[in-house]
Amino acid sequence: MSTGGVTGHAPTLEMVAARAGVSRATVSRVVNGSPKVSPDVAEVVREAIAALNYVPNRAARSLASRRTQAIALVVPESTSRVFNDPFFATLVQGVGLALAPTEYTLSMLIESETGSEKTRRYLLGGNVDGALVASHHTGDHSYAHVSQSLPVVFGGRPLDPTESVTHTVDVDNAHGAEIATQHLIDRGRQRIATIAGPQDMPPGVDRKRGWATALERAGLPDDAVEYGDFSPASGAIAMRRLLERHPDLDAVFAANDQMAIGAYSAIADAGRSIPGDVAIVGFDDDRYASTAMPPLTTVHQPSLEMGAEMARTLVRIIEGDEVASTTLLPTSLVIRQST
Repeated sequence: MSTGGVTGHAPTLEMVAARAGVSRATVSRVVNGSPKVSPDVAEVVREAIAALNYVPNRAARSLASRRTQAIALVVPESTSRVFNDPFFATLVQGVGLALAPTEYTLSMLIESETGSEKTRRYLLGGNVDGALVASHHTGDHSYAHVSQSLPVVFGGRPLDPTESVTHTVDVDNAHGAEIATQHLIDRGRQRIATIAGPQDMPPGVDRKRGWATALERAGLPDDAVEYGDFSPASGAIAMRRLLERHPDLDAVFAANDQMAIGAYSAIADAGRSIPGDVAIVGFDDDRYASTAMPPLTTVHQPSLEMGAEMARTLVRIIEGDEVASTTLLPTSLVIRQST
């Protein structure tokens, strides 16, 4: 007795391919979210999938391909810093936007809460197809070692040249700090300090270097340095120390906006005005920069695009594409009323 063409079996990848008039491999690429398929062909395949009510068998596909369709974002920082620093929120948003059109799911591992060894075991235990590592610190070699066995994309270059890191996405931190400091010089400031970031992290080192480069070129002293941990509290403490040590300072470059906002309070407590007595430039262009009083001049770093590019790069590596080992994103100066 005829069943009207219904076989009683679930539709297969081959049936979708036949209906769409493409190869089985093309259907597989569309199902897996590969960027290799043109939008027009992908739409035809999706229409065939909908018409046949085809549902990918994830378990079978995972066994066949040895893929999990999962990606981990690892952040070697404390929970408080991750959820208080706008940089991470924007970075994660960029990762999510890039992965949205694919079949990859994202899990986030805050390493200081789990421990690097536990995280390393998870990454190498067949739970994910690849990892993104943000806010990498020099002293931790775990993820450089992981990258020898699992596709890993790092947000930022390694400081240690012995670390075997194959793929990085970074912003031009040194140039951003240099143009920020040059802006202060062009405003006529002569005693320019910096609140530098942690020196076990590439942004902390590179932004301090850019500040020093601009001062050296202008023949100005570069001895007014204090360090923070990228938090507002550390910025306030560093600013108080700078004002005590260098009462003649008339400008400061802070290595991120959060430390710059912290510096605001210390400058006010010292009875000085911004920018009349002390001009200040930050770095990030986070959501607080434009609402500070006065609004903060800052270096815009494309953290949203950084997250997206990290995710796109990792997907291409997993899919077997050739990708550049290093991607460097540009920065730009946003001038507001703090200078």
